[in-house]
Amino acid sequence: MTHFGVICPTGSHLTTCFSLGFELQRRGHRITFLNVVDVQDQVLAANFGFRAFDETGFPGSQVRLADRIGKLSGMAAVKETIKVLEQDFQVILQEAPAIIKTEEIQALLVDQCSPVGGTVADFLNIPFISLCNALPLNREISIPPPFTSWQYSPSWGAKLRNQAGYALFNVLAKRIRKLTGEYRQQWNLPTYTHPNDNFSQLAQLSQQPVEFEFPRTNLPLHFHFTGPYHSSIGRENVSFPWDKLTGQPLVYASLGTIQNQLFPVFEAIAAACVELGVQLAIGLGGGMPLEAISTLPGSPLVVSYAPQLELLKRAALTITHAGLNTVLESLTHAVPIVAIPITNDQPGVAARIAWSGVGEMIPVSCLTVARLRATIHKVLTQDSYKVQALRLQLAIQNSGGVHQAANIIESAIATEKPVLRSTR
Repeated sequence: MTHFGVICPTGSHLTTCFSLGFELQRRGHRITFLNVVDVQDQVLAANFGFRAFDETGFPGSQVRLADRIGKLSGMAAVKETIKVLEQDFQVILQEAPAIIKTEEIQALLVDQCSPVGGTVADFLNIPFISLCNALPLNREISIPPPFTSWQYSPSWGAKLRNQAGYALFNVLAKRIRKLTGEYRQQWNLPTYTHPNDNFSQLAQLSQQPVEFEFPRTNLPLHFHFTGPYHSSIGRENVSFPWDKLTGQPLVYASLGTIQNQLFPVFEAIAAACVELGVQLAIGLGGGMPLEAISTLPGSPLVVSYAPQLELLKRAALTITHAGLNTVLESLTHAVPIVAIPITNDQPGVAARIAWSGVGEMIPVSCLTVARLRATIHKVLTQDSYKVQALRLQLAIQNSGGVHQAANIIESAIATEKPVLRSTR
């Protein structure tokens, strides 16, 4: 059996890895998470091994992200996220090799949003698998950058637009590329010539079903759309006033656990749901105290943390910041979506919501109560959104999920060869 190390960001990326880690652990493998000390209790409670990076001098990334971008949106939040990630990547490159040697870790599972984990694996000459727990970061000129809400188009005009978007991101991430290049040079590793070089040559796994992705033509044959890995593993049991549900169509709203301090957005959601004949339940994700939103219009059920999977079983509609986990969990239950993307890859997820027909999107910069109310009414009352959500639900059921992902990982590690998807 294999001892896997897991390198990933905190938050929803971590809980996604829990589901995959549990399946591998169930098959007899050993799982150790390498992460910031903030999440140690959460990882240990999920019954995985844990080794903390020494972050003396600054708190862990989850704390810094919440503090620095919880009230930001758009490119301002993207820039702050990149700054935080640069610090994290420096720590990973400095400390992960020694931890991996000490723990006798034999292979790595590396989130695409922590790409320096692949460089660590190369330095130690151990195999690694890339996990796409957000949108796939594999660059392709016909696919808009994930931080944009641009719709897919195969036209040359769209490709030029996309190229300009990637050029902007190159500027923003210049210091991260320089950091990676310096370590690869120091460790006598081949120089990366393209961003896609960061990813595994054995297997790359996306938790999306292929039906939720824009048409791709240049993904490597060892890239697999396996469907989502969500489960209740690693999630705290939280209470909810179930007895207060009225039987009206339930609208569930969440802005996730990072960009969740935008009171005007919650206020607009609450006001928009008034007079629509629905019941609104809001999960704050720990971003604000309950008393801070006591003045919301209407009578929404508001909790600090929501039992999301259970609520989605009853929901008629999800209003979300377009975090990929919430979106995929909604589609697993065939729940249509109204997206209010805020930053990072959320605009790209929202664009796919509109493209696949499972919902509509309103950029946070264009949000008004009137527009949101009209959009909620449209998605709730037009049958096409539910039909498409049912189509995506079936696609998720047929995509293989965590079992297929674990099969691919085991095959890649056992053979030390790329695991190719079927091209039929």
